[in-house]
Amino acid sequence: MHMAGEDAVVLVAAAPERLRNADAAWPYRQDSDFQYLAGFPEPDAVLALLPGRKHGEAVLFCRERDAEHERWHGESIGTERAVGEYGMDDAFPIDDIDDILPGMIEGRARVYCHFGSEPQFDAQLLAWMRRLRQLRGGGVVPKEFVALGHLLHDLRLFKSPAELKLMRAAADVAADAHLAAMRVALPGRHEFEVEAELQRAMRLRGAVAAFPPIVAAGANACTMHYTANRAPLRDGELLLVDAGAEVDCYASDISRTYPVGGRWSREQRALYDIVLTAQLAAIDEVMPGRPFNAAHLAAVRVITEGLCALGLLREDPETAIATGSYRRFFPAKTGHWLGMDVHDVGDYRIDGEPRELEPGMVVTVEPGIYVPPGDRDVPERWRGIGIRIEDDVAVTRRGHEVLTAAVPKEPEALEAVLAAR
Repeated sequence: MHMAGEDAVVLVAAAPERLRNADAAWPYRQDSDFQYLAGFPEPDAVLALLPGRKHGEAVLFCRERDAEHERWHGESIGTERAVGEYGMDDAFPIDDIDDILPGMIEGRARVYCHFGSEPQFDAQLLAWMRRLRQLRGGGVVPKEFVALGHLLHDLRLFKSPAELKLMRAAADVAADAHLAAMRVALPGRHEFEVEAELQRAMRLRGAVAAFPPIVAAGANACTMHYTANRAPLRDGELLLVDAGAEVDCYASDISRTYPVGGRWSREQRALYDIVLTAQLAAIDEVMPGRPFNAAHLAAVRVITEGLCALGLLREDPETAIATGSYRRFFPAKTGHWLGMDVHDVGDYRIDGEPRELEPGMVVTVEPGIYVPPGDRDVPERWRGIGIRIEDDVAVTRRGHEVLTAAVPKEPEALEAVLAAR
């Protein structure tokens, strides 16, 4: 509210309930910005932040308690608990918002909101503006709609100690899930069985998956966002598992790659060692004052040199980096912001330059090598190998903290886990 100014109003709507098909709804997940500001878990709600308002600056419109509705759908929070338990200065029934909120907006110069993201709320907001003009004859209606992301997303980029605690919890749950998945990832089983074990381990601790898990056996790992998860696991192939847990709307994101049968082939191990070395070099770049892209540049250097040494790239490393030919096998970036969203909000560049890392930011570090199965320009023994190693790394005052270190990634450590199945 201080950033918005006393002549502004901030309006944020809760996420609507969404249907999967017919009358079956998707599991409800609150809008991240609404959750960040209000911590309120229900749909049909609007948060109004009104800087300088004498009768309360934080006002929530939400569902009233209704015995008939609760008989079918469970207990609602209601307006009284919104004030008593969620820290609102005032709360009103959502059904009364058209009568109450326009008067709160009156006289303010700007409305900060996510205009364009939810058509139904946009229409409601425009209706309030029209109503103000009709009632007052113009002159007191806000003249500007300002994108709320400019204020809010920079705040979300810096995690508080309480947020980091939740992210450590999400990382801990995901670590358990990955270890559980390793124990069932045996030859003859299927990708969906591994996915089921991931989901089971997360739900057992009260969490949910932060995104649909990627469980990619063999050449499926060369598809960056593979989610079919139907293929069998075969001895001699690698399994790439990319999965994260969500705890109270905060996410983790971990990738590990390991041999289904428990032993690496020479080619698999050679590529794995390159990716691991690249990841460790990239993590070393995650520290205050370093640009966001320093981790990517470090990973590109290590991976390109490794691919050249193995003969998969036939030019020298400098040329391969300059021309971008390394992207044949490493087409992705090395990481992204992490927080309430898996690909979290926040600018990656400031005035055209890579943003410098600061304490409280959290990034993923996830280099990989993906040799397409149909690439006839490389010997057959390399084709169809896909490897990614990903950890969540928080920037601290003196360096970094790897939140997901509980999942082994050294080749020998992975072999030991797999041998114990």
